[in-house]
Amino acid sequence: MSRWLGGFFVARSVALALTVFVGAVMCQTTQAAQAVAMPAAAPGAAPPAIVVLGDSLSAEYGLKRDTGWVALMRQRLASERLDYGVANASISGDTTSGGRARLPVLMQRLKPAIMIIELGANDALRGVPLATTEDNLRAIIQQAQQGHAKVMLIGMYVPPNYGPDYTQKFHALYTQMAQQYKVPLVPFLLAGIENNRALFQADQIHPNEQAQSALLDNVWPTLKPLLATSGKPGQAR
Repeated sequence: MSRWLGGFFVARSVALALTVFVGAVMCQTTQAAQAVAMPAAAPGAAPPAIVVLGDSLSAEYGLKRDTGWVALMRQRLASERLDYGVANASISGDTTSGGRARLPVLMQRLKPAIMIIELGANDALRGVPLATTEDNLRAIIQQAQQGHAKVMLIGMYVPPNYGPDYTQKFHALYTQMAQQYKVPLVPFLLAGIENNRALFQADQIHPNEQAQSALLDNVWPTLKPLLATSGKPGQAR
């Protein structure tokens, strides 16, 4: 892991990372807004929803539409005959504060059965205090659970620019939240590809299209136990 932290992330300054993450907000906002604007379905009219609340790593930044790991997850659910809808409510550049602010509308409109939280990297890149990130993640998890959603948390590592103490405490925050609220955790979304430069876009921050299946493979074993069948004979369990 330290090779990755000392490798491609250090090869790009924090300023560049901020430009990439924040500069893409406008082009991705429409996609997330579409998820928020989905009309509330009548009871029993739609399958239970999986909502992904994330940033550019989930929002298909720099990718063709429907080629990111969230879209691949939708395809895998269908191939395994698991009756779930998927709403990608991710926005490039989003922080835990942004996710927290958007969550009430998402909960009301989409009524998720499962909430996947992939946020926090932009907090670190912007120097947001750890206490603020922790407070926001805590509020997001609590609100999702209060809305009867099963929660899954995706962890992240950050550049060592703020020192090893911050880096270690930042990553440990996800483990602490997962343990406190008894939610499953994917320790690191980019595990297994972090040292392969060929699997990243030109910015060497965002995984490319070829890497998306690996991201899904990191998520799927943690997600699968949360999935219930729709009760139809022969469905995958």
